[in-house]
Amino acid sequence: MQVQGLNDEIKGILFDMDGLLVNSENLYWEANIQAAKEANLGTPDDIYLKLVGSTTTDMDDFYRKYFKNKKQRDQFIKRTDELVWQWTEEGKLKLRPGVQEALDLFQKAGLPMAVVTSNTEDVVEHNLWATGSRNYFQFHLNYDDVRKNNVQPKPAPDIYLLAAQKLHVPQNKILAFEDSSPGLLAAVNAGLKCVMVPDLIPASKNDYQNAAFVCKDFYEFLKKVC
Repeated sequence: MQVQGLNDEIKGILFDMDGLLVNSENLYWEANIQAAKEANLGTPDDIYLKLVGSTTTDMDDFYRKYFKNKKQRDQFIKRTDELVWQWTEEGKLKLRPGVQEALDLFQKAGLPMAVVTSNTEDVVEHNLWATGSRNYFQFHLNYDDVRKNNVQPKPAPDIYLLAAQKLHVPQNKILAFEDSSPGLLAAVNAGLKCVMVPDLIPASKNDYQNAAFVCKDFYEFLKKVC
């Protein structure tokens, strides 16, 4: 597949999941707010945007700053996950605009596709089946794979390097899609071309420099496919 502005032919596709394929970042934000209110934390709603696309270190720093102890933090995380799982079961989890069309196009072109995410395996499977997208992907790599292979999570390139190897496509012929700065850095540092499709957090100046393109949605990207 040829894409305007890219010299190399694209022969494989890798996707982030949360906030990129599906609207889960918005669900997590809403769940954070509800879980905080149920626990009477008294925190402003917008502080939970700091968790969107954050690194493991950033998340640890956030929890140390806003939570009294590990028990309070763990209860908050558990309640957040319960709410998102419930809302997914209720049909509130959706593919982001243009994703279905992109998946159909890539599948028709015979391109192998996979998901590379920092979420856990059970959530990945749940989300992909819930949105009817699981069968598009040859495999997915997730947080459990990071731990199992003893590699670093995003923004380190490790998980994308593993995915490229498993996809059996040269790195310069793989196109990755990400919605966050850490994910974008992971893909680029793995030697992949990466399209950024921001969700809740707008692209930064550095994101524009690092990404092959920054698109408001997948429809905008599809216009670049030759």
